[in-house]
Amino acid sequence: MYPGTMPSSQPMPHPAERPDSTDPIRARTNVGDFELTILSDGFYFLDGGAMFGVVPKPLWEKRAPADDQNRILLGLNTVIVRTGRHTIAIETGIGNKLSHKLRAIYGAKGQLPRAFAAAGIRPEEIDIVINSHLHFDHCGWNTTRNSDGSVVPTFPNARYFAHRGEVNHGHLQLERDAVSYISDNYGPLIGSGQMTLLDTEPGETQEIVPGISVECFPGHTAQLLAIHIEPPRLDPGAINSSRTGSGSPHACYISDLIPTSAHLEPTWVMGYDLDPVTCIAERRRFYQRAIPEKWLVLFTHDHHTPYAHIALNEKGKPTLIDSPS
Repeated sequence: MYPGTMPSSQPMPHPAERPDSTDPIRARTNVGDFELTILSDGFYFLDGGAMFGVVPKPLWEKRAPADDQNRILLGLNTVIVRTGRHTIAIETGIGNKLSHKLRAIYGAKGQLPRAFAAAGIRPEEIDIVINSHLHFDHCGWNTTRNSDGSVVPTFPNARYFAHRGEVNHGHLQLERDAVSYISDNYGPLIGSGQMTLLDTEPGETQEIVPGISVECFPGHTAQLLAIHIEPPRLDPGAINSSRTGSGSPHACYISDLIPTSAHLEPTWVMGYDLDPVTCIAERRRFYQRAIPEKWLVLFTHDHHTPYAHIALNEKGKPTLIDSPS
């Protein structure tokens, strides 16, 4: 993301904060035989106008209250998937490599290591890390900066996956979004061969391991990856088809295509999106499958509603059902 707010000299509770807002474990659930644990790198703040683009504040503030600096509270959700064969981390938060100024602007907490400890998960257990894209608030803990300035992999035994186009775009350092790309989050991993770069085309799906695949949904960035979690069906007779119209459990981490549950409206896209018109079309494409097939939708930046099913209301608008909040 991009700087768009100034730090407060006297921090005050944000109007969206709740008693459980500091909990590092945001939720636990199951998708078929896969166990999902949603960990937090801590909530942070971004300008509400930037997060909702051309949508007027009187509309978006009903869903995402702002503080006196017009900032809304956002989450940094890392999903840990245990498949029985692999332990997978989807996204890695902001990390510890921001400058002091940017940490203050965003109110960055850098608590993902504490969240791992609270959940009883060791970084060494992670054998796969998937980045939906390479903005710093999605891949910050890919690596850790030590006190001596050295940068090392946070997950030493993991294979990392990201899109090649994201790396190439980050290297361009364009005025529009140069601040979003911090090469220390991915450069050392590419250099060591620990990160695999994907060439997934828009609309194409590519398997990472059985039950985990990525699909390209362009718009926020040109190569944004959604992560599908769909356990292989071992016993068709045991599937509860009332939960999933496809007859198989399915979750999807849709990342910044739909960053929070307040962004369900197809046209409520962000000022941060590089191609908002494509975002609208891609959201509609996503809903064409996710709603009738009753996917569990995982939200990357929704601190209090990290996942939910989505249905159409009586007006034909996407709405939440079965959320944990």
